Amino acid sequence: MLEQSAQLGQRLARLRIARGIKQSDAALRAGLSRNTAYRIEHGDPGLALGQLLRYLTAIAPGSTLLDLLSESDPALAALATREQSKRVRSLTPSQLSELDF
Repeated sequence: MLEQSAQLGQRLARLRIARGIKQSDAALRAGLSRNTAYRIEHGDPGLALGQLLRYLTAIAPGSTLLDLLSESDPALAALATREQSKRVRSLTPSQLSELDF
């Protein structure tokens, strides 16, 4: 149960970051303290389900818990694309010889 709570919190945090919302702003929109938002994102199992749902609604209005768990939000796909490392090609021997280290 603790691991599931932590995963849910991580997904909420990732969704918030993907949508470019500050934690304090999300907490304010949800009617929660910033400390409660922190506890939600860190998977505190002692929080009420209603608080989690209000926080989700503040981050992604109209989203459901099922949407969060399926990670179907387009903002998450965009974040994943931004996080992917750029492809790096190896230099040819002639290119390496031109470099002066």
